[in-house]
Amino acid sequence: MKKGISILGSTGSIGKQTLEVISTFPNKFRVIGLSAKDNLNILAEQVKKFQPKIVSVENEASAEELQKMLGKTQTVVYSGGEGLLKIACHKEVETVVMAIPGSAGIIPTIEAIKMKKDIALASKEVLVAAGDIVMSEVSRKKIRLSPIDSEHSGLIQCMKGELGDKIKKLILTASGGPFLDTSIDALSRVTISEALSHPRWSMGSKISIDSATLMNKGFEVIEAHHLFGLDYSKIDVVMHPQSIIHAMIEFIDGTTIAQMSAPDMRIPIQYALLEGERFPNKFDLMNLINIGSLEFSAPDRNKFPCLDLAYSAGKKGGTMPAVLNSANNEAVKLFLDGKIKFTDIQDLVKQALDKHFFTKEATLEEILAADNWAMKEIQTSIS
Repeated sequence: MKKGISILGSTGSIGKQTLEVISTFPNKFRVIGLSAKDNLNILAEQVKKFQPKIVSVENEASAEELQKMLGKTQTVVYSGGEGLLKIACHKEVETVVMAIPGSAGIIPTIEAIKMKKDIALASKEVLVAAGDIVMSEVSRKKIRLSPIDSEHSGLIQCMKGELGDKIKKLILTASGGPFLDTSIDALSRVTISEALSHPRWSMGSKISIDSATLMNKGFEVIEAHHLFGLDYSKIDVVMHPQSIIHAMIEFIDGTTIAQMSAPDMRIPIQYALLEGERFPNKFDLMNLINIGSLEFSAPDRNKFPCLDLAYSAGKKGGTMPAVLNSANNEAVKLFLDGKIKFTDIQDLVKQALDKHFFTKEATLEEILAADNWAMKEIQTSIS
């Protein structure tokens, strides 16, 4: 029987690649629901191809426009937060692919878990901002949460069959993005197009900027803490510009196991949707002869301070990671709109973290309030 899939964020990079994976295995999956913010042309094409039962867009005006574009269809169109919840919690959905950037995916993820839906999680912000709450629900409802992320997928594959007390260290690799060899002085002058030009991965604009600042890797450190229950002292980051080794685990006996594959997000997406089963595909293959050599180095924490900001926020916990996430999200928007310099991103995030009076044992309401506070704090600081 085909597994019912909903994709929240279907017109983004991860959403589109997820649909490619689904198309590769038409006998294993069926699309139940799709959601998008405002990219109606792409969403309309997806609806016509995959015939989902329900779709959702940002607001009623977009819903009316999409309905006109679709014409006569059995697909029901919803909008807003209610629409996201309907797609995440539809009775025929078994796995929800969460690929909405920012904090908008937190509530739909939690509600889907409460309905015992498995989660394929691409939105780092969900675990960054509300990891304690989300993982508590995962444990309580006994659902499967599979990260759609090359690094965490790699860690899961390296860890198979091993117990946590046998692990000495988790190692996440980072390509360094477009500015690995750029001087600190030059970073203040980089352009938007330069920051978006990732040398290895094809990604959306937000995650491309996060990769350029290394904030993305900081988010992954916080995610790893929640996913694997290890202290931050046991989670390391290593620069690896080839992006062939995605993660490594060092065990207490001195053995290190690494997971390697071509830098193609469809590979971890397939692994998550197929729950770790191996099936052939026609995606990119790794050729070590052509690659030639693999390089590793320590991250330059002076050049990329966002990495340490993430470690610090993660260790403090409570509402602090939510502030980190929201402040960064808003600062990245400002950079992409041409209103601030690239290096202003890290400065604005640090200012918000320094001003925030955080709550340690935070409720979901307090986390969402901290998220909203940080967003307004960044907006106010540049007005």
